[in-house]
Amino acid sequence: MRKRTLTTLAGTAGLLVALTACGAPGSATDPGAGTDEEATGDGPYSLELAENPEFEAGTTMAALAEAGTITIGTKFDQPLFGLLGTGDVPAGFDVAIGALVAAELGIPFDSIDFTETPSAIRETAIQNGEADLVIATYTINDARKELISFAGPYFEAGQAIMTLEGNTEINGPEDVEGVAVCSVEGSTPAKTIVDEYGADLFATDVYSNCLDPLRNGQVEAVTTDNVILSGFVDQSGGEFKLAGDGETFTQEPYGIGLAKDDTVFRDWINDVLEEAFEDGTWARLFEETAGKVLPTPEPPAVDRY
Repeated sequence: MRKRTLTTLAGTAGLLVALTACGAPGSATDPGAGTDEEATGDGPYSLELAENPEFEAGTTMAALAEAGTITIGTKFDQPLFGLLGTGDVPAGFDVAIGALVAAELGIPFDSIDFTETPSAIRETAIQNGEADLVIATYTINDARKELISFAGPYFEAGQAIMTLEGNTEINGPEDVEGVAVCSVEGSTPAKTIVDEYGADLFATDVYSNCLDPLRNGQVEAVTTDNVILSGFVDQSGGEFKLAGDGETFTQEPYGIGLAKDDTVFRDWINDVLEEAFEDGTWARLFEETAGKVLPTPEPPAVDRY
């Protein structure tokens, strides 16, 4: 399995993407821990590879299957969904969903080229051809649909707020007006917390870079999707908590980003997702990754817009 890091421009400033810390192998904070390496199937998620899949000539599926490799953008700093783990291999539910799509193309896990794509560069990575797919806690919204296409959703999260354990002042988004809150520049949560709740944004490039500012008092809260924050809380040993018992205040459908108007590829991925919803594969992958901390939900309905 190949892994690399993208360096690209975010807005007008150059953004250098750095590798971040990972969970200990075999722990609940290592999203790849506990998968059955000896089970029948390919890679850490035990997915059956499609044998000699046939696709219509000229489609993206045919090109990728013939190449025998796929480049998937994901995050490397988010426990449960995309975290750089044992042997510098990313692990988590987003990674497992990428492996599922690759397996249906006949591409083994070791031939997936995972590349780090923080929030600010996800569209750019797709538009520039640096990633065939981006699966990175990537909320589907209308503004992004103007730039790229989405398959899915494959999961629905909701925005929440994380504070230090002893904080009693912030219990929900209504308490952050004029308060320093950390989030990732260019993300949906950052826009929401500023535009709708009047927070004073402390912007960074990856969510893990919000943790030290929270610890040292530069900010009073961190906001992003509840599943991401739950991973940080789980790793913190009681240092952090979800404000308001983790109540969410948005709906964040996670989709798979791909090239704009590649309708055939998008429809095919949606077919793959729906089959995984129905045959239990999706639930198994969730339970082996994010389900180590979070309850397994019902799969969402695919939006074939």
